[in-house]
Formats: sequence, structure tokens, C-alpha cells
Amino acid sequence: MKKTIIAAIVGLSAASLQAQTYEFDVTLKGYEGESSSSVSYGGQVARHALHNSLKVITKKPNAEKMQAYFSDSEAGREILDPVSKEGFAIKQTKIDQLSSGKNLASSAYKGVVTGWPGNLTGKEVLEQMVANAANTKGGYDPVNGYDYIQLISKFTMGAVFYNKAVNHYLDELLAADVKPNNKAYKDGVAYTGKEHVWDEAFGYFGAPAHSMNLTPKEVVQITKRNPDYFSKADANGDGVVDLKSEMAFAHAYYAASIDASGGTTYFHSIVKAFLDGRQLISDANGEALSSSEREALKGYASVIATAWQQVIAEAAFKYAGSVYADLEKIAIIEESHGDVKKAYRTYVKHWGELKGFALALEAAGRELGEAQPQLDRLIGFSPVLFGDAQVIASNGQGGYIQSNTIKMQEYKVNMIKVQSLLASKFNLSAKLKDKTAGLDNVLNQLNTGPSAEND
Repeated sequence: MKKTIIAAIVGLSAASLQAQTYEFDVTLKGYEGESSSSVSYGGQVARHALHNSLKVITKKPNAEKMQAYFSDSEAGREILDPVSKEGFAIKQTKIDQLSSGKNLASSAYKGVVTGWPGNLTGKEVLEQMVANAANTKGGYDPVNGYDYIQLISKFTMGAVFYNKAVNHYLDELLAADVKPNNKAYKDGVAYTGKEHVWDEAFGYFGAPAHSMNLTPKEVVQITKRNPDYFSKADANGDGVVDLKSEMAFAHAYYAASIDASGGTTYFHSIVKAFLDGRQLISDANGEALSSSEREALKGYASVIATAWQQVIAEAAFKYAGSVYADLEKIAIIEESHGDVKKAYRTYVKHWGELKGFALALEAAGRELGEAQPQLDRLIGFSPVLFGDAQVIASNGQGGYIQSNTIKMQEYKVNMIKVQSLLASKFNLSAKLKDKTAGLDNVLNQLNTGPSAEND
């Protein structure tokens, strides 16, 4: 059955996309309230808004403000992103309009993340990043090569959104005796246990409810709040974009971006599996799911988890290529005795994106096997810095210890190996900014360049 489901979903074409939206009627037996919809994932959208807002603050870091959006749950917090702009009006302006009492820290991955120094849990890694970012100028630590704007954002998407969806809602909460479909999720709500479990996972992916009516390019432009695409975002035509149902966030944006550039179908494959799984639950009409229905639901969950993981791996692949290109640019500037400051800043930014996505792959309880230590070693705890040093450990006080490892230009080989590993381990299709064909050329450069001659 699982193979049939996967084949049906992966075989998407533009002609096959249906105008189905993520909206389902109430099926809960005995419900006497006024709601006609059983869909609810406002808490997940609130966390997307918290994440986006935290990224804004990290660009001009302030410890108190960062904690307000990372670990606190106070009322009255403004949405700092996405916000209205000319030609693109946003409905909500406060986090509480999405859901009250939410934060990011409490939902972060509790397992150990080996790719960051200190043997910390995912939650602890984020706590350390947020604390350290508050002591930087513009979220940038040039000494250790850390762009906390990117590291915090990319790892939050993995340690919170991806982790909670695939490691919690689409896994352990699909068990028969957990949040059953013949009972309300909690007293007074209009949805069953399984309906809400599935909805929360969908909310964490970050796709608009009307995604099957949108192209990947349109999803990307909606995320960027491009006024030319406002009518595409405003599905109900009320003149404002509702963050709860009409905006794209996080990995939904990256899936669409990869598809738009790489000709893949990650975005619609994931959304279609969410829709089909939710329809299966709705069709049960408030009755407990049978064993065959739960197995089919697990099949949809598997499709989602696999494709979602591929999206993260594709993003890491792309940024490994960006780091490679940055290293080439730095070498050219150094050879001409130019100013490498701007190029180095870009290198650190791209490395932060690479590392954040690579760490995200570790943060969902999905076994990566030998690929995990290989990624850790190839990417390292920091980029290779000037002087050929890298962060190799934590100092136990929130800081880091550096040591010489490999030469900066030799790090290009590592980026090629990272791309090769990601492509083979996760069966990638888009492979944007692919540098794997250039390995022999890089090795020849290293063997004939000044570094080899000076050995």
C-alpha cells in the first residue's frame, strides 16, 4: 500500500493538481458548538511568526527582546515579520491573534545534536546560539565564523517545526490509543484527536491552505510579500492575507523555492499527502480509525517525512555549493591582494545556512546512520577561518576553542564531499549549485598551488 501511495503522489503533474484546499467539516460526534470547520493549527502559525520575528531581532540583537520571542510566552508581542507593506496587507499584527501562550524553546528537539560543540540537546544549542547572538554586532561573530541570523533561523526550523511534525505528530501520535479519532482532542473543541494531530503537523510545514492552486514560484513570491502576487495569496478575496491560512513559511517556502529552480515536486507532493491523509481522517466521520486506515495514514506520513527530509538536504546541498563558490572568490581576491572582508562575510553567511540545515537533519529522531558523523566532520563546528583554524570544541562557558585543521582552500574538497554524501544518502533530485563534477580540478589546484609548494 505504501508503494502505491508514494507512486501516486510522486507522479504529480501540473494537470493533476486539484483545487482542493486544506479545509474540512466537523465530524466530531456530539459536537454542539458553532464552528463548521474542524481545522485548527493556529499554534503552529504563531511559532512561525515567532521564528520570523526572532530572525528580525537577531539582525539588531537585544537579549531581552530575543528571549521574548524565543522562550517567553507573554501576551502582547508584536508580529515583526511578516508585516503589511504597500500592496500586500497582512490581517494579523499580534502573536496572540494567531494563538496565545506560545514560544519556540519548549518545542525544540530534546535529543543530543552531535554537530555542534558541547554535546548539547537541540534546545540547548538554540539557547546557546540565542545567548551568544545577543553579544554580537548584527548577529555576526567574525572571530568564530558564525552568522547567528542564519544559524538560529535554519536550526529553529529543524529543531522545532520539522522535529515536532515528523518525530511527534506524524509518528508517536498516530498510535491507535493516542488522541483517538472518536474523541475530542480536548473538551470544547470542534475536532477529533486525530484530526488535530494531523493539522498540527500540516501547520508546522508552513504551506497555505490553498497550495494546490499555486505554483512553486507563486508560493515563493507570496512568502516574499510581492505585491504582484497579492491576489494569489488572498484566496478568499477579503483584501488581507490571513497568516493562519494564506501565507507560506519555513520549509514550505524552501520546498517551493527548490521546485521553482530545480523542476522537482517536493512542495506539492508534501501538501498532497497532507490533504489525502486529512481526507482519510475526515472520511472516518468521527469514528475510531481502523487498523487499515491507520496503516494508510502512516503511508501518507512516511511520504511527508521523507520528502520533507529531502527538502532540508537539498537546501544543505545548495549552500555547500555556495560555500565552495565563496572560497573560490576569496582565493581570487587574496591572489590580487584585495579586501576580502565582504567576501568573508558572505562565506560565513552561507556556511551558517549550510550548518543550520545540516543540524536540522539531526534534529528529528530520524536515524541518519554513518551519514551523521560524516556530515559533522566534513562541515566541522565552524567554517575554516583565516589562518586555517576551525572551532573544534566548546570551552564550557558558552565560548569556543579553535585549532588548526585544514587549509581554507582545501575546505572546498569537503564541500564537494558534503554534496556527494547528501545526494546519495537522501536521493536528491534538484541538486542546485552542484560542484561535484569539479573534484579532480580542485585536487589539481591544491597539488600545484602555492600551498603545496610551500609545504
